[in-house]
This record gives sequence, structure tokens and C-alpha cells, in this order.
Amino acid sequence: MTHPSSLESPLLRAAGFRHGFFTRLGGVSTAPFDSLNTSPAGGDSPENVEENLTRIARALSVSPDALLLVTQVHGTRLLTLSPDTRRGSLAGQKADGLVAISGALACCVRTADCVPLLLADPKTGTVAAVHAGWRGVAGRISVAAVEALCGLGSVPGDMLAAIGPHIRVEAFEISESVADELEASAPGVGGIRRDLGPKPHGNLAALVTAQLVESGLRPESLDDLAVCTHANPSSFYSHRRDGAPSGRLLSAIRPGRVKEGCASGQPCS
Repeated sequence: MTHPSSLESPLLRAAGFRHGFFTRLGGVSTAPFDSLNTSPAGGDSPENVEENLTRIARALSVSPDALLLVTQVHGTRLLTLSPDTRRGSLAGQKADGLVAISGALACCVRTADCVPLLLADPKTGTVAAVHAGWRGVAGRISVAAVEALCGLGSVPGDMLAAIGPHIRVEAFEISESVADELEASAPGVGGIRRDLGPKPHGNLAALVTAQLVESGLRPESLDDLAVCTHANPSSFYSHRRDGAPSGRLLSAIRPGRVKEGCASGQPCS
């Protein structure tokens, strides 16, 4: 059986957090969703999607029902999970981020050009997975995520953050009205480029990074994988490139640090 392919943040890996920015490789879905599609929204079969999620759960050493997902709505709401939360209990819940301090579970988000953002606090083991499209970036969901971790006892200066694969500035042409909203979310940080074509282009990574630093994270605690979904069709889905039949990528992180000597690589305190 082919195993799911994923990228990792060097910072999160070094701190002992099990996580992954999963690519489109290593699943069972057929074209145009080939192969590790994690959503039936575009027309893929639920059976294929569930097998793909099961493979990802196995890679993260959690049960499939502990691979936790919600209905994403391009807002700024985050849900805080209890240690015994299971996927079925989140059916119909609308949010764009999940936060957890403990439990044998994985906080997950789906993307297909939007920014997947993973945060973690090595001192408390608290983590968050965030979905940030342009509306989420304009609404400063990254700031909301930092505040949610603070509400669970974390301090911004202790946090780590990793920005995963998403559409990069060269491919992200936007309207003037969207440019205005994005610029207002973090003025003066180079979040809007006007030298790449007749329309402005949005630099989502620069905006999210600026918002996190503004929230108190240290620049050296931020990790950007610097990968463009739009420019890499063999490894990533892209809604802007492929349209409605695009699949969905999954990004996930487990609470707690993986320490040497823990059984089967499970996180432990």
C-alpha cells in the first residue's frame, strides 16, 4: 500500500510535535481527484475519501475518528476540543480552526490554495490548526488563533508557527477591493504586490507572518515552507488552477510533544 506523502515543519519536528502538511500523493482517489483527496465536496466518492483519511490517521498514529474536521466557512471562528472529541460529534460544526491542549487526536484543516497554519506551544503541548483564505487573512484569523492558545495558558513568545503550502503571490491575482481588505489587515508589510501584472497580487504568507509577529510570536519561531500549490500540480491540489473538481489537501497537528520512550511514538507529557 502506498503511504500518504507529507511535508513537515523543521521547527515543529524539532520541538517534538507530530504533524503533517499532506500532499495529494498516497491515496486511492481516481482522476481528477488523484489521489489523497480528503473531501467529497467536488464529487469524489465518500468511500475513497474515508480510506484516504484512514491512511492519514494511521500516519499520525490516531484512530480515524480522532482525525478531527469541521465545516470551513472562510470565517475566524475556532473551536476548542476536549481530549475525548471524536469526528462524529463535530458534524455540522462551522469553524476555520481547531485548538486542543491534550488527547489522542489530530486538529485538521482542508485547503486547496488557502493557507494552512499550524501552531504549537512546546511548554503546554497546546496546538491549533487554522484555515486562512483571503477572507480569513483579512479577518486576522491567525491573531484569533494566538488568542485561543493564550486562553488555554500559552504565551505568544513560547509559540511556534508553520505556514504550509498555499497559492503564492506570483499566482494569486486579486481585485482592488480584495487588495484593500488584505492590506488593511497588516499595513506596510509588502502584502500586496503591483509589479506582477495589470492587477494586484496578494502575498498571504507575508500578511500571516506579520499578524503573528504583531501578536507576540518571535520571528525566529515562524516557519514558512515556501511551497506554491498552484505551481506544483503533481503534488498539490489548486482550486484556482483546476476549478470545481479540485481535491482538498489536509494539514494536521497533534497536541502534546512526542518524547523519547513513549509507546508506539504516542505523545506523552
